[in-house]
Amino acid sequence: MAPRRGGLLAALALAALLPAAPARAQPQDRSQDRPLRLFLNVGLQNLDPIASPSFVTRNFAYMVFDTLVAMDGKGQYRPQMLDSWEASPDRMRWTFRLRPGLAFHDGTAVTAEDAVASIRRWGQRDAIGRRLMAATQDLDVVDPRTFLLVLKQPFGHVIEALGKPSVHVPFIMPARIAAATPPTQPVKEIMGSGPFLFPREEWVPGERTVFRRNPAYQPREEPADGLADGKRPLAERVEFLTLSDVSLRAAAITQGEVDYLEYAPFDYLPRFRRDRNLVISQAGGISQMMDGVSINHHLPPFDRNLALRRALQAALDRSEVVAAYGLPDDMVSPDCVSIYLCGTPYSSEAGGEIIRQPSLERARALLKESGYRNEPIVLLQPADSALLNPAALVIIDRLKRAGFNLDVQAADWSSIAARWVGREPVERGGWNLVPVVYTGFDLADPLSNVGIGYNCSGNQPWGYCVEAMKPVLDAYVAESDPAKRTALAAELQRLAIENVTFPITGQFRSPAVWRAELKGVIDFGFPVLWNIERAK
Repeated sequence: MAPRRGGLLAALALAALLPAAPARAQPQDRSQDRPLRLFLNVGLQNLDPIASPSFVTRNFAYMVFDTLVAMDGKGQYRPQMLDSWEASPDRMRWTFRLRPGLAFHDGTAVTAEDAVASIRRWGQRDAIGRRLMAATQDLDVVDPRTFLLVLKQPFGHVIEALGKPSVHVPFIMPARIAAATPPTQPVKEIMGSGPFLFPREEWVPGERTVFRRNPAYQPREEPADGLADGKRPLAERVEFLTLSDVSLRAAAITQGEVDYLEYAPFDYLPRFRRDRNLVISQAGGISQMMDGVSINHHLPPFDRNLALRRALQAALDRSEVVAAYGLPDDMVSPDCVSIYLCGTPYSSEAGGEIIRQPSLERARALLKESGYRNEPIVLLQPADSALLNPAALVIIDRLKRAGFNLDVQAADWSSIAARWVGREPVERGGWNLVPVVYTGFDLADPLSNVGIGYNCSGNQPWGYCVEAMKPVLDAYVAESDPAKRTALAAELQRLAIENVTFPITGQFRSPAVWRAELKGVIDFGFPVLWNIERAK
């Protein structure tokens, strides 16, 4: 019988990505030796999780690096590289102690000096990290396994900051690297202490990334739970691959040529649901996603023109954007008006009346009010992203119909990400708008939320500065009482929507899919590739 065309094409595409296998003298069952292969949504170009804001770099980093604190499957924070932490009664002095036996991939011991240097570097880059460092009086090494954090002003989120699960994650690297590299400059050496090794000589940027099991890794004794506890690297070799054609991705996993898709192609979900050889992620809540538009608040015409930003916000129809994905009804929430993501602890209706009913007519009126003179607006379209491109096409259409003069520049996401973090004027590669997507891990807390936590920080790729948000954020930073935090979070959302710091375009669930023969998969919301083995 002739092979199916999709499987054949996928095999040919994979052949270009994979090294040739050595010839074997005789057939034998080597299923446990097969690499664990994951198709990423976009190619990996930047290896530094502090310098890069991309999810693909975060996914890479969880393989190679480790964290002091980790989030479990219930959203609780647990010690990971840490053996323990202790806070003074007034919560102004924090003592942290590392687990014994931690080692980097070159065999050197992980020490408190490495932890302190890594925290300091991360703290110059990340929104929560910056606020933690601003509240810190001293961050000092006590002994090789112990370090001390002393606050100069109340900061009610110390453990949440060190356990932040997504961009930017405070991964630990050697002090000699962290202390010598500015946080906006990628590190030249990748040296972690995580469950997998990274043989850099096998990396093909944007196409293939290879990992090998770290035989020296000492997992915690507790069973793995989310990102926390016992990370047991069971696969000898893991490969991150990239293939832009979603139909070939679908064919590849259906035929067993790859094991795991970071995101299931939406058009194939009904077919995948009927295939007993495939498992579709059921992760919801904080793992759900929200589209939005990154606005360059540093450059004209949006920098000082609130009416223009409100015109943009009024034009964005969440129902149209999420409909572009063709997802089942149980995977979309177009009515959600919460910038924190509906279904997460700080989800709120505050300010929602402004965006509940999008209107091109209102957008045109605001555009006229803004004094917009038909200047070209550079929108970067992530054409290679199955997750971003459908939303981008609807956003482009809506903004053009509202009267914006868009200069649409299509490119691959890796190229866009490099431009996105820059401050060049548009005539030298700069930008005005970029369609983006975030998970609840990034949006559920005000300090990490991209439309709130970066207020007046000057940090890229944002740049908004709302004066009225400053005292509310300061109060939230210092607050430990859950009820008061919730009220402050709602006010911050109202201010973000009112000032259009980050206009949202719809909430949805984008599930992963993996082969049913994989056992131990942790369904967390992004790839967690330890603890996985094949059924025999």
